[in-house]
Amino acid sequence: MATIVTWAGVDDPERLDRASVELAEDSMRAFGSSHTRSFATTWSLDVGAGWVTRSIDVTVRSLGWWRSLTLTRHPDGRWESRHDAEGRVDLPSPGLADPASVEGALDCDLALSPVTNTMPVRRLGLLDAVVPPTPLVLAWVDVPSLQVVRDEQVYASAGDGTTPRQVAFSSPDGEGGVFRTRFTVDEDGLVLDYPGIARRVGPAL
Repeated sequence: MATIVTWAGVDDPERLDRASVELAEDSMRAFGSSHTRSFATTWSLDVGAGWVTRSIDVTVRSLGWWRSLTLTRHPDGRWESRHDAEGRVDLPSPGLADPASVEGALDCDLALSPVTNTMPVRRLGLLDAVVPPTPLVLAWVDVPSLQVVRDEQVYASAGDGTTPRQVAFSSPDGEGGVFRTRFTVDEDGLVLDYPGIARRVGPAL
């Protein structure tokens, strides 16, 4: 049975994210949406055994323009994207321009969506064990442009191991520095509070 989870934006208090998440022993499926004043995003995610991304489909719509993306990871570790767009807007082109840059990555990461943090948390065992800093390469999907680029992230255990679990996270900030934070997750590995990004609104249903 799917769990319905809702988050309110912290960086943008007008943004509301909602997802239906179906968790299995080592995989998940999910779909959801995000609404802001200037655009709306809908997406669906398929994650296979070992918490490894199979595909994500994303559509962004606004007044006068829209764009869509299908990002797929093949079993041999290759990534490919298909995309479409209509209307003029000052954003980077959608899609994955350099598939080789993310070859071998196991995860996608949808910007502003707390759902895609669940895969690294579950695969690395951050709910059950003390995990040292672990570097990962991800296929990061920018929103609203839907441009896909390589992103290097580090996940590790934080806090005292009690519930809710704390996860230490870092990644390049795009300006030559490093963004660091700690976010909390529930017993399923779904984000409760991601400082500066999103905070759970009410209980999961």
